[in-house]
Amino acid sequence: MEWIVPVSFVVVLLLALTLRRGGPDPSTARRLAAVERKLDLIMENLGIQEPVPDVHPMVLQELQQGRKIQAIKAYREATGAGLREAKDDVEAIARRYGLM
Repeated sequence: MEWIVPVSFVVVLLLALTLRRGGPDPSTARRLAAVERKLDLIMENLGIQEPVPDVHPMVLQELQQGRKIQAIKAYREATGAGLREAKDDVEAIARRYGLM
């Protein structure tokens, strides 16, 4: 019976360490960001633009009214995109239509 507490502590400690490792490796994230910056520079230098998906009318309407956050919400609802992807795409749409 007296072994239950130490064993439980070890199990909880191992679980916490395992969950802690679940996030992205910082060095990998930095290298990926560096590669993305370089790719962006190459594309800009060659005049290549990333294709912007068809714009949902509600997203465009929100942007035209200056409501960027609502535009991002509308984009996420229309596409199922994550927050970061939606923000980047909405900003690209705003630039494309001269709304930023």
